[in-house]
Amino acid sequence: MGKAVRLSERFTETRKSSINIGVCAACDPRIDDDARIRTQNIVDKIAGVISERVKVPANETVNVVWSPILIDGEKQADEVARQFKAEGVNIVVCTPDTWAFPQLTLMSLMAHFPKDTPLNITCGNSAPKPGVVFAHAVNGAFAQQGRLTHLNVGSWDDNGLDPAIKPETLDQLIDWCYAAVTYVGLKGRRVVCFGHDSMGMETALTHVNATRNTFGLEVTRLDMKLLADKLNKKDYDKEELKALKNWLESNLKSIDKSQQGADEKLDQSLGMYLIMRDLLTDLDAVGGAFMNQLEWGSDRRGLPLPICDMAESLFNSTFDHNGAKFAMPFGTEADMQGTLTMLFKTWLSGGNPPLFMDFRKVWEPWELKKKVEELGLKVTGKELWLQKGLVDGDNSGSASLNWAGLPGEKSEDLLKRITMPGAELYYFPGGGNSVSFVSPGGIDGIASRLTYSELNGMFSLIWDEATTVDLPKEMEAFISNSSNVTWPHTWVVPKYATMAEYKQYAPANHFHMTAGLKPAVLQYWMDLTNVLSVAPWQNRAGLLEGVDRPVPLMHLINGGEYEAKKLRSKGF
Repeated sequence: MGKAVRLSERFTETRKSSINIGVCAACDPRIDDDARIRTQNIVDKIAGVISERVKVPANETVNVVWSPILIDGEKQADEVARQFKAEGVNIVVCTPDTWAFPQLTLMSLMAHFPKDTPLNITCGNSAPKPGVVFAHAVNGAFAQQGRLTHLNVGSWDDNGLDPAIKPETLDQLIDWCYAAVTYVGLKGRRVVCFGHDSMGMETALTHVNATRNTFGLEVTRLDMKLLADKLNKKDYDKEELKALKNWLESNLKSIDKSQQGADEKLDQSLGMYLIMRDLLTDLDAVGGAFMNQLEWGSDRRGLPLPICDMAESLFNSTFDHNGAKFAMPFGTEADMQGTLTMLFKTWLSGGNPPLFMDFRKVWEPWELKKKVEELGLKVTGKELWLQKGLVDGDNSGSASLNWAGLPGEKSEDLLKRITMPGAELYYFPGGGNSVSFVSPGGIDGIASRLTYSELNGMFSLIWDEATTVDLPKEMEAFISNSSNVTWPHTWVVPKYATMAEYKQYAPANHFHMTAGLKPAVLQYWMDLTNVLSVAPWQNRAGLLEGVDRPVPLMHLINGGEYEAKKLRSKGF
C-alpha cells in the first residue's frame, strides 16, 4: 500500500525554470543508421541554438532539453514524453528529417501534454528522406483535430551527417520561441494594480477573469491607502533614498525645485519608487500600475500628494541608481490594459523597455505643411513626418528613461538629456516633478494597444509597425508647447496606417511602443493566446513574406483567424 509523502514546511526551489523547451524528432524505423545519426545531430544543433538565443526579462533561465530517442512509434513517443515530463517541458519543438507515421509518433507524444502546449514543427525541404512530407501530414492532422501548431518549412542541406541549417530557418524558429516562452512564462505570474481604474477609464479596466482565463495572469489589487500609510511612515530605506536622490541630482540635466516644498515632495515621490518596488518584489510581480489621478494627486477634497512620474519611469527602464536591471512594465493612471500591452511586448522582445504614451494629437500632413510655411522652415518635402504625418506621443508618467536615446545607449548619456520640471499644479495640486525629454528619431518597433470586447469575450491587439522621427527644433517646440511641454514627447509615424485610419481606430487614449519587436513574433503570440490581430490598414497586405508568420493551417480550414479563434475561445 502506498504512503502519502509529507512535504517540507520550508519550500526550496528545485527546478531552475518554469519555462522548459523540449526538442525531439519523429523518425521512420526503416531508415539506415547514418540517417538516424543525421536526425539526432539536427535535434542537437537546433536545441543548442534555442538555448543560446532565447532569453526572458526575469531572474530565471529558459531550460532547453533534447532527446536522442528518435520517435519511431508509440513506445518511443511514451519514452520521450516521460523524459520531457520529468524535465517539466511545457513547450515542444519537433525537427523531423525523415518521413514518419503521424499518429504513431508526434501525435502520440502530444497526447501526454495539455492541448494548449505550444508546438512547433521545423523541418528542411529536403527530398532524399522527406521530413517535410511528414511535417505536412502531421500538421494537417493536428489542424483537423483543432490543435494549434505552427509549421516552419525551412531549409537545410539535403545530404551529410551534419547538415548546415539556413539562418532564416533558425530565425523563424527563434521568433516562435519568443512567443512561446512569453505565453508559457507569464502563466501563474501576477501584475499589481495600486488603486482602481483611474478617472473612470473603461479602456483601462483590469478585466480580472478575462485576463486570468486568456493569459493565465493574476491581478493583485492594492488600495492606495497602503501606499499613503507606508509613505507617511517613511517605510523605506532612508540611506537608499539618499543614494537615489543623489544619483538623479548628479546625473540629470536639471531638477526644478522652485515650487513650495519641492525638496520634500521630491523625497516623497522617490520614496514611492522604493516602496512600490519592494511591494512588487515581495509579491514576485512582473508588472504594475499606479492610479495617481484623481484621488492621489489631484482631488482637492482630500490632501493631494506628489506625483510619482520618476518612479513610474524608473520601473519601465533598464537601469536605476543600483545599475542595470530588468524593465518592469508599469502603467500610469492604473491603466491595466496598457500595462499588459507593455508586459507582453517586453517579454516578446527579450526585455526591451516599453514606452507609455498618450495618443495625443494626430498631426496630419496638411497641418504640418501649413505650419512649415508659417515658420518658414527649410525642408526637402521628402521628410517622412511631412509625407505621412505623426502622432505626438506624450504623457506625464511612465515614459521609460531609455527612450531619451537610441536603443543600447549608456544610462549616463541618457540621463544628461532628461529634466524633471515642476508638476503642472492645475492638473496636480499635490505637486512633485514630471519627467521630460524628447525621443530621437530612428527607433523602429511596434506601436500597439490591447483592447477587450464584452460582446465576444476576447482580447484584440490593434497594432502597426512604427518609427520615431526627428523634427526641426522650431516645429518640435511648437508641437510640444501645443500640448504639455513639461512631459516626454515621442514623434511616432506608423508604417502602414494613414493618419485618417490611425486617428479613427485608436482603442484608447494611451498607446505603447516597443523597439526591436518583429511582427512575426507578435503574430505567433497572438495565435498562442487567442488574441485577435487588428491591423485594418488599407496599405498593408494580408501576408508580407519574410515579415509575417505563416498563417496556421488550423485558421485557414476553420474560416480564417477570427472564426478559428472564436471557436477556440469557446473551448473547441
